[in-house]
Amino acid sequence: MADEKGSLLPRILVIDDELAIRRFLHTVLSSEEFSLHEAEGGHSGLAAAAAFRPDVILLDLGLPDLDGIEVITRIREWSQVPIIVLSVREREDDKIAALDAGADDYLTKPFGVGELLARIRASLRRTLQQTSEPIFSSGGLTLDLNLRQVAVNGTEIQLTPTEYDLLKLLATHAGKVLTHSQILKQIWGIAYQEQPHVLRVNVSNLRRKIEADPSRPRYIVTEPGVGYRLKIVE
Repeated sequence: MADEKGSLLPRILVIDDELAIRRFLHTVLSSEEFSLHEAEGGHSGLAAAAAFRPDVILLDLGLPDLDGIEVITRIREWSQVPIIVLSVREREDDKIAALDAGADDYLTKPFGVGELLARIRASLRRTLQQTSEPIFSSGGLTLDLNLRQVAVNGTEIQLTPTEYDLLKLLATHAGKVLTHSQILKQIWGIAYQEQPHVLRVNVSNLRRKIEADPSRPRYIVTEPGVGYRLKIVE
């Protein structure tokens, strides 16, 4: 996406009321050749999201005029732009609320620069993959959505229909944290939203089939107390 000067730098919108954080992010992200726009409140952030059309939004939850969850909800009414929450709130309930509202990822302040950049790159790659051919690839894992075929390092893997649907859901949101509730609702229906053991069993079975070491998964990563993400492996 071109910025005001006609370049093709990825656009990042930072919505955070802390000047020190905005300055830090400006320094870090500008050095990585991102085009930056800043907003210090929820209402100004919503206006900037509509006008600036960012490729990724970095959002603080503790805004002075509008809670970050409300900002996520309003953006999701018209856009699927990746939203990465940057917040001092550490409780699992806060993370789940943000992710269930539509956030793609969640980092607790203070965070490492390398981790932030990795999450941003994953969000950008996911957006590109969603608009390209229906073949997902991460490291040695390949998923052909047309043929419903899964392979690891070139060897086809046989999955049950439920395991395939679970892997497909994670792959189509690769890099994004999906909560237990979101996955259960999508795969098994609303009646199963309070039965996380069903999900754990199927994730365990899926890992045994696609992971070289299921006890140290490379692809399906657990977000403790929150959910799972399918990691994009180079």
